[in-house]
Amino acid sequence: MRGLIPSLFLITLLTGFIGERQRVYPVVRNNNFGMGEVIEYRVSFGIFTVGHATTKVDKKVFTINSRPCYKIDAFGSTSGLVAWLNKVDDQWGAYVDTAALVTHVSYRKIKEGRFRKDELVTFDHENKKAEVKLMNKKTGVYDEIKYYPVQENVRDIVAGFTYLRVIDYTKYKKGDTLAITGFFEDNSYVLKIIYDGKEKINTDVGKMICRRLIPIVPDNKLFDGENSITVWVSDDENQIPVKIQARMFIGSTGLELVQFRGLRNQVKIVQ
Repeated sequence: MRGLIPSLFLITLLTGFIGERQRVYPVVRNNNFGMGEVIEYRVSFGIFTVGHATTKVDKKVFTINSRPCYKIDAFGSTSGLVAWLNKVDDQWGAYVDTAALVTHVSYRKIKEGRFRKDELVTFDHENKKAEVKLMNKKTGVYDEIKYYPVQENVRDIVAGFTYLRVIDYTKYKKGDTLAITGFFEDNSYVLKIIYDGKEKINTDVGKMICRRLIPIVPDNKLFDGENSITVWVSDDENQIPVKIQARMFIGSTGLELVQFRGLRNQVKIVQ
């Protein structure tokens, strides 16, 4: 009996701690994507094709912060004459919690002309902060760590786009607004997105019915107006990004689906 009471106390304490950790990571239902998925896009500027982009979900599950995670990468590069004039070779990646679809670690490796940026961000969801490290271009090692406050269920841009794929859009009608909590560089934000109904989109793989989403973009020096970006996601069980169109002050740019492999569900092609 003398050892039983401390043991029961310890079990109760640990159970409460585990329960608290579970509340930090809410479960998000995902039947829409899985490991081994690859989606390829054509990048355009105006009427010209200027490059290509690819998203990949690694075939393995990784453990980050003692949590199972997807490793999701997005690659973008210029091609042809544009690559000769201004070569771009970017990689955006994240380790995304398989249950909560929040970001544990994100990274960016940016190569655009002579510009270079190598960033590593680690998210502490329990204490609601982000640890940001930038690699020094001269020494090749990370500079002093900077910390920023973040909100609950925070996601980087990669995980944010991934989260768009698991939303139950049947709960929304045209004109309704949904929101995603995010972090980018040194800013925490809540991105509001307008659900704008459905539209048939022509792609290289056939015609697809898509749900149209319009992020409400704050004032900035890059995009022309708060409704300057439109995202189309397929109206099927995959809910893949099919097309992205953006009005910029210097012109219009976009991504269009070219091909895919390893999708979790059957793609719905219509006449």
